[in-house]
Amino acid sequence: MTPPNDPAAPDTRQVLATPAALALIERLRARHGDLLFHQSGGCCDGSSPMCFAVGDFIVGDRDVRLGEIGGAAFYISPSQFEYWKHTQLIIDVVEGRGGMFSLENGEGVRFLVRSRLFRDDEYAALQQAGRV
Repeated sequence: MTPPNDPAAPDTRQVLATPAALALIERLRARHGDLLFHQSGGCCDGSSPMCFAVGDFIVGDRDVRLGEIGGAAFYISPSQFEYWKHTQLIIDVVEGRGGMFSLENGEGVRFLVRSRLFRDDEYAALQQAGRV
C-alpha cells in the first residue's frame, strides 16, 4: 500500500482548496453558518465558484457533488462536470470583487478556480471508483 503522503500516490480528490480559500471559508462560516459551493459555468457570476449559505441555493437534481472544501459541499453543473471531469479543481482566493450573489462579495477578495489535469493513474482510479 502506498503511504498517504507519497507524492506518487494517486490524488483523486476532484476538488480541493488552498490555505487562503480555507481561511476565507472559515470567516464566511462564522458569519453565515453552514456553506455550500456551486460551479455552474454560466456567464458573469456563474463562471466563478459561488459560495452560499446552506438553504440559500437549491442544488439541482443533476448537479454533481465533487466533494467538500473546508467542510462545505462543492457541486458542479452536469455540463461543467462533463467538460472538467479530467481535471482536479483547486479553489483559491485572489483580490477583487466576488460574484454578486456569492458570500465573499464585499470582502475585497473572490474565489477562483485553478486546475490541473489528472494523471493517467489518478483518472483510472476515478473511473474504477465510478466517479467519472
